[in-house]
Amino acid sequence: MSRFVRASKFRHVFGTAARYENCFDNVKVSTNAWDTNLVKVNPVFIAINWNAGGGGAFAVIPHKNVGKINDGIPLYRGHTAPVLDTDFATFNDYVIASGSEDSKVMIWNIPEELGEPESPDIEPVAKLNGHGRKVGHVLFHPVADNVLASSSADLTVKLWDIEKGQEKQTLQGFLDFIQSISWNYNGSLLATTCRDKKLRIFDIRSGNVVQEASSHQGIKGSRVAWLGDTDRILTTGFSKMSDRQLFLWDSANLDKPLKNIMVDTSSGVLMPFYDSDLKILDGNIRYYEFENDELFFLAEYKSSGPQRGMSFMPKRGINVTECEIARAYKVSSNTIEPISFVVPRKSDAFQSDLFPPTLSGEPALSADEFFAGKDAKPKTVSLENGFQAKEKKEFVSAAPKEEESVLPTPKTEKEYQDAYHQLRQENEDLRNQLAQRDVAIRALTVQLEQLKTGSS
Repeated sequence: MSRFVRASKFRHVFGTAARYENCFDNVKVSTNAWDTNLVKVNPVFIAINWNAGGGGAFAVIPHKNVGKINDGIPLYRGHTAPVLDTDFATFNDYVIASGSEDSKVMIWNIPEELGEPESPDIEPVAKLNGHGRKVGHVLFHPVADNVLASSSADLTVKLWDIEKGQEKQTLQGFLDFIQSISWNYNGSLLATTCRDKKLRIFDIRSGNVVQEASSHQGIKGSRVAWLGDTDRILTTGFSKMSDRQLFLWDSANLDKPLKNIMVDTSSGVLMPFYDSDLKILDGNIRYYEFENDELFFLAEYKSSGPQRGMSFMPKRGINVTECEIARAYKVSSNTIEPISFVVPRKSDAFQSDLFPPTLSGEPALSADEFFAGKDAKPKTVSLENGFQAKEKKEFVSAAPKEEESVLPTPKTEKEYQDAYHQLRQENEDLRNQLAQRDVAIRALTVQLEQLKTGSS
């Protein structure tokens, strides 16, 4: 019997971890149990959810500041509860969004330098209020400037114009916590996975669910990734027997997965990352090539250290002269380790087959154009001349400032303490009651619609 080896330019790709002096050490990684990647990367900075007392915080560290991170670095404070997720703005490397257990979304300008220890902490430039419970995910739009999606435990996804500080759309229909969100190529659709074991695709403008399917049936976390400019979606999750799975879907027809791959029986959540230029899927860290509705396994990067989170550098930030096709940032207990993936080539010339035009970092639409119904493909740029970081552009938001409540001044310390604890308890009780009622109403509304649909 003859055996054939499938031809692929990525067959010999290999991953190399950075030397210790080129890692980020002494990182106070958040210990919060929320299912998140913990870290985000752009060509200038790396952001990490920080383990800090007195509310929630995260840190943003320039790539040049590798090595041991000093204690007392300036943190991004403003949330009153742990930060659960962050995301860099797609078209401004010096802007970042954060979501927290305090139910708020905040927008921040990033200083060009890290700052000295004990420097003042960074304050947000905008606070977006609208969610009733903790915000688990934030994700900027791939095409339109200043458009952000946020998902919450109040069972909604909200769309924001962060420049105006306005909520523009609310997506509903979830019966449990949202576990993952992903934009399609032009940002007109949003795919979501949920703890109710459903995969949903939303039309952003109408707010309607256009496709819905039963997905992974295990109780652990499920993730979703839209596969670039195709109409295919990949989800990761667990079977009822706790097998880790990959499902490939046709976004126009979710009746059943196109492919169902059982990966292994490990307990860790698979994190899918897709390179739309090279059609390579990475996850925990195995590489698959996507071609003709098939996922071809390429190789696997293994290391002895545990992994708590991961993010990949945007393509415009990688080293094309070394034939580096991807760079991951792996989070462990107190370090962030860059891992470079290289395709060996003998020639020093620019390898156009490895580096087709990639996302440019320039918006194709404004927020107003997008919410008015206009669509466009992302702008692309050649990497032949390398990446040049743009000058910092200060973000200014027209979001209304929060009004400070005026309370009568207590006369004694005991009165002050009593009033403080009473008001805090009343506020917490009211918020919990409203959130629970809102969740119950949404769940009953969805179930009623399903019954009407089933009976018709």
